[in-house]
This record gives sequence, C-alpha cells and structure tokens, in this order.
Amino acid sequence: MSNITVTGHGTGHEDDPANRLIRQLDMVDALPDSAELRVRSYELLHLVPGAHVIDVGCGAGWAVGEMAERDVRAIGVDISEQMIAVGRQRRPEADLRVGDAYALPFQDGEVDGYRAERVYHELDDPAEALAEARRVLAPGGRIVLIGQDWDTFVIDSDDPALTRTIVHSRADGVASPRAARGYRNLLLDAGFDDVEVEVRTGVFTDGLMMPMLSGIAHAACSAGVITQDRADAWIEEQTGRARSGRLFLAIPLFVAAARRP
Repeated sequence: MSNITVTGHGTGHEDDPANRLIRQLDMVDALPDSAELRVRSYELLHLVPGAHVIDVGCGAGWAVGEMAERDVRAIGVDISEQMIAVGRQRRPEADLRVGDAYALPFQDGEVDGYRAERVYHELDDPAEALAEARRVLAPGGRIVLIGQDWDTFVIDSDDPALTRTIVHSRADGVASPRAARGYRNLLLDAGFDDVEVEVRTGVFTDGLMMPMLSGIAHAACSAGVITQDRADAWIEEQTGRARSGRLFLAIPLFVAAARRP
C-alpha cells in the first residue's frame, strides 16, 4: 500500500491521469504495510542471487529496484510508456521495458520468477495472461500475484445501502474486479502446482485514502448510478469522518503463489 510526490520528471504533463496514478501508487507503495507485503512477495518467489525475475505491471519500478538490491536480475514490464519513462528517470540503472502482459518480451522458459501486483483486475482475460506467465517461466519457476478485491471494500458509513451501491458501481467499472478472489482457481486452471493463498487487510482510519473514496463516489455518479447530490453528501460524510478520526476503510488483499511444474 506509497508518500512521494511525482513531479518534475520531464514528462511535461504533471497533472495528466498517468501522473495522478503514479502519485497515488507512490502514496500507497510508501506505506509500511505495503513494504512488508512486497517483502513477503519476494520471499514467496524464493529469490536467490542471480535469479531472473520479471515484475509485470511494474509501474515506475519500485519493486524492480528492491529486487535488484537482493542481487536478483529484475526486469520490469509495463504497458504504459509514461510509467516506464518515469521509472527510467528515477532508476537509470533499472531494466524497465514497455510490454504487454499477454505478449511478454521473453523466450519460452526464460525467467525464474514472475510477479504481478495490482495488475490482474485491469485485464479483460486474466487466464490468457497466466498462460503467458506459464510460457515464460522455467520449470520450477515461481509466480506471485497480489491484488485487491474491488467488490469487497469495507467502508463504515451512516448510509450502508448507498455505500454498497457506490462500491459495487466502482467494481462494475473494473475489467476483472473479482480476479483476486479467483487467483487460486486461475492458477490451478493454468497448470500451476503448489498453489497457496494468503489474505492481508489494509485498514485506513484517516484522510489518506479520501482521494480514492471521492473517486469511487464520482465514478458512481458518472455511471448514472447515483445523483450528484448523493455523491456529494456521501463524500462530505466521509470527509467529516476523516477529520474527526472516525473514518474506517478496509481493503482485502490477496497474495497467491505457485510453482510452474
């Protein structure tokens, strides 16, 4: 779950959606719980010095840099040219490449580890991406997937029915909102062995996640599911809770690991 402001990286578009996303990811990635979760993912990958590991959907390359510090040959792949450009500005020594989760730029069996965090909910066909993961992994190679379930955000509110409507509306706008709860079966269907799943819960009680909460309310309004007045009232309630230390948001995170036979 990162507190660094991303500006001045030479993109010329500090306020465009990609840069806003980078800032949001930085905010989440800098949190202690997020750092702990990344470390757990490296443990599940069974990283050893010299291993060849790819981070799919690497963003600006945070995990790539950390894995490289462990003497691992880490390569980041992201479909966003802007994400990769920012990552190269931050980490000139890192191997960051523009690439597609469905068509990775690697030979069959070329890599020892495959990591993807907060990626599979964005994919229309997670099963196809896992088939590609299996292709590039060497026999015995490890895969780790991390992601949130968009349909089960837990938010305390004076209006539970409206909150459910907002959460489900936001989930309906995601390509594969329930991919994370399906990790185990997706991995089994793709032919992976030794599948294990862990669940962590991110809990937020201050205003750190207010931009996200406001965003899901505005998305529900834009989708025509709720009116602007109801969205504004809900955001006002959550803002008041944040100011008084009474906000409560819990996000379940699923961590799945497996081995390619």
